[in-house]
Amino acid sequence: MQLLLKSIFTCALFVIFVYATAQSLLKVQETEARQAAYLNISSHSSSADDQSSSNLSQDDGHFLSRRLRQVQAQVQARQVVHGEEGVEGAPSQLEDELKQLMKTNVDAPDVEELRQCSEGLVLPLWMPQRNISIGDRLIRGFVYFMLLIYLFVGVSIIADRFMAAIEAITSIERAVVVKGPNNTKQVMHVRIWNETVANLTLMALGSSAPEILLSVIEIYAKDFESGDLGPGTIVGSAAYNLFMIIAVCMIWIPAGEVRRIRHLRVFFVTALFSIFAYVWLWLILSVFTPGVILVWEAIVTLLFFPLTVLWAYIAERRLLVYKYMDKNYRVNKRGTVVAGEHDQVEMDAEKGPKHPMVTSSRPNDAEAFDEARREYIHVLTELRQKYPEADLEQLEMMAQEQVLARSNKSRAFYRIQATRKMVGSGNLMRKIQERAHSDLTEVKAQLHAGDEEEADDPIRMYFEPGHYTVMENCGEFEVRVVRRGDISTYASVEYETQDGTASAGNDFVGRKGLLSFPPGVDEQRFRIEVIDDDVFEEDECFYIRLFNPSEGVKLAVPMIATVMILDDDHAGIFAFTDSVFEITESVGRFELKVMRYSGARGTVIVPYWTENDTATDAKDYEEARGELVFENNESEKFIDLYILEQSSYEKDVSFKVHIGEPRLAPDDEMAAKIKEVEKKSVQDLTELDRILLLSKPRNGELTTAYVRIRESQEFKATVDKLVAKANVSAVLGTSSWKEQFKDALTVIPADESEFDNDDEEEEVPSCFSYVSHFVCLFWKVLFAFVPPTDICGGYVTFVVSIFVIGVITAVIGDAASYFGCALNIKDSVTAILFVALGTSIPDTFASMIAAKHDEGADNCIGNVTGSNAVNVFLGIGLAWTIAAVYHSSHGGTFNVEPGTIGFAVALFCGEALIAIFIIMFRRWHKGIGAELGGPKISKYISAAILVFLWVFYVVICILEAYDVIRI
Repeated sequence: MQLLLKSIFTCALFVIFVYATAQSLLKVQETEARQAAYLNISSHSSSADDQSSSNLSQDDGHFLSRRLRQVQAQVQARQVVHGEEGVEGAPSQLEDELKQLMKTNVDAPDVEELRQCSEGLVLPLWMPQRNISIGDRLIRGFVYFMLLIYLFVGVSIIADRFMAAIEAITSIERAVVVKGPNNTKQVMHVRIWNETVANLTLMALGSSAPEILLSVIEIYAKDFESGDLGPGTIVGSAAYNLFMIIAVCMIWIPAGEVRRIRHLRVFFVTALFSIFAYVWLWLILSVFTPGVILVWEAIVTLLFFPLTVLWAYIAERRLLVYKYMDKNYRVNKRGTVVAGEHDQVEMDAEKGPKHPMVTSSRPNDAEAFDEARREYIHVLTELRQKYPEADLEQLEMMAQEQVLARSNKSRAFYRIQATRKMVGSGNLMRKIQERAHSDLTEVKAQLHAGDEEEADDPIRMYFEPGHYTVMENCGEFEVRVVRRGDISTYASVEYETQDGTASAGNDFVGRKGLLSFPPGVDEQRFRIEVIDDDVFEEDECFYIRLFNPSEGVKLAVPMIATVMILDDDHAGIFAFTDSVFEITESVGRFELKVMRYSGARGTVIVPYWTENDTATDAKDYEEARGELVFENNESEKFIDLYILEQSSYEKDVSFKVHIGEPRLAPDDEMAAKIKEVEKKSVQDLTELDRILLLSKPRNGELTTAYVRIRESQEFKATVDKLVAKANVSAVLGTSSWKEQFKDALTVIPADESEFDNDDEEEEVPSCFSYVSHFVCLFWKVLFAFVPPTDICGGYVTFVVSIFVIGVITAVIGDAASYFGCALNIKDSVTAILFVALGTSIPDTFASMIAAKHDEGADNCIGNVTGSNAVNVFLGIGLAWTIAAVYHSSHGGTFNVEPGTIGFAVALFCGEALIAIFIIMFRRWHKGIGAELGGPKISKYISAAILVFLWVFYVVICILEAYDVIRI
């Protein structure tokens, strides 16, 4: 489809070019024939000026200039006022101008019809200019046409850098502290630039810089006189943008999908000003002071630009009168205006298909951050279901890629993406992948930075581990002391045992000594002896402490080790170590410890099972049921619990784990003895029998444990940091000249998939990518010298880029003028047909990409109307202000012939109203419900009407320019 549209655009442009050229060259032949006939007759003609005027009006009236007709009309009007019949009664100034114009057309008819090229501002003039054959004109026209195309490519590439600088400037962020749902403070980074203000100022300037600069440069090149090329390009570009771009985007939406404008209030403001801008042009050109632009008119035109931005900002932020559009307001009995029940009356909340992420009201910073976080969690959940075998870090990187790819993108992003596709520089999605990987790496490094900050710490010594559990009959056990930090020096520390419930001499052998750590040794071990007896007793413990370290050594926790001695004469008491266990959902497998206290003799079986609480099995965890078998002298066992990770940010659920009544294994010799004793009566029990019965296994107090599943703190921190970094603006810029030259010399395939395909094969650049790359190589290498956007936040790139765009635009102005001159095409026609299309093609493809991948239609429709208003107010307003002030300072007036500009403006305003009506009709129609997309038949009919409006506009403007239609 995209190739088809490109072909249609190319063929249409070529057909129009051939037609306009043929008509112009036919007129050249007619004019040359008339000029030869005139030269033969002029030697025998001596009639008076008034007779010449009469003959000229009869024979050559079709070729009179507009100014001649206007002066004639003014003379006749003043004759009527004075009640006179002849020209003699009219003011002398109009008489002289009328006679001079008549004389010019009689004595030199080639001046009106055969243009003589004047020297341009930058581009040298192709000599000679007189006595040129039609073949020579065709060759010159073709050369200038190809030069124009190549210059359009160049200005698109440098506009790529310019837009990247604008994105870097408008994406500057500041840290703000917001309160979360539980009054928790949270630091977030929000953009300083308002989205609407950025779109109507820097973004609009970035996409329309060639048209705006062309208008200003033309004024300077023509010695501050008016021209048709600059204003004609702005008016022609506005028509193309409003009709053709919206028509293409309308049918470009995938089948079954729609796109709606989210900020409808802003769209109404920009649409209103885009139409008013051209109405204002018509007023100052044809109504207030026809043919003359006064200083105040030019300045007011320029001041409408900040007024448009301010009004759009007020509408977007619901300030002033717009705040009353959020609720129903009524007058109570006392005559006071009060708010009624909340009723969303904003037009973008009208019924119709709507994406769930599209909200009608502007969320605050906290809500926007929460929404982005929920989107990240949702994407991560989808990826976990799609790739169950992938680890969490890999899934996090993939989720970051998709969040970056799906996030709202600016106008600059789509403009740059479209340009890079056209010139063989690949797709920005590859850079998004690299950015996602670097973001995750940076975040993980920040989270684990505290674990690696021990290099410069002093030498530390401590027990590892800090707790030992041993059996009474173990004999000896080994204790380990480690040294961390600098191990290149000698170090030492003393240790000694201390009594607890176990006492030295009865339960263990006390010990004291010195541990030496020679250079290069990071651990030392020593052994402690445990005394065994046959008397049943409770579990006992004692301690070992470190003290008196050598110079430069610091004792760290645990500097005291706890040793628990378990009695081996009892079957044991079984219980959990704690009543509540808090784990993270990312733990996967969790080992829940069951301890055996007060004995470890015999083989004991302990049943266990899980029970739902707020957590649900098969959703939050896997149900567990079974038996633990404690072998003789075994003091601990683990229940394997499998937690199902959902990557939920605010998860907090729990379930229960129970242990049942323990029992001795049937084949255990103690079990047989106990059964025999149980058969005896109480009176017959001996003391040993009672001790044997007391040694039966039993449960302790903690037989039920609550396992609380919460979100992972690391995962939570990772999500917060990644969401804060989920800004695609960084992928547009560059950090070094090396990167820029590497990109300029590399052919990168255009990846259309945007992570949606599972094909892991590396894509190879197409033939078109190679051709585009080598054709544009000169521009790529040249513009690689532009400073990177990382320098001074993009401001240096901004200044250098706009200067380069100005230089190339000046060359475009010269080339367009020479092109029209060689083929005898008027500047107004050249501007509307060729220059306007050449500067708008990148915007076309940018809008197509935005229409397909954006959630709303703002980057397709809203920015078109905003750009049109900015072009007039800033482009024409700035140029005419400069010229009007210049002429006023020299005692003259700035004259602008209404001609084609006034006619084109009036025609555009009428068609623009029709186009906006169609757009709004589609939004409010029940069967469509959106500006873009919708049912196939309706969107093709709407697009066909818009295309017809553009074709009709172009054809009528051309016919009017060549006096086929007169105004």
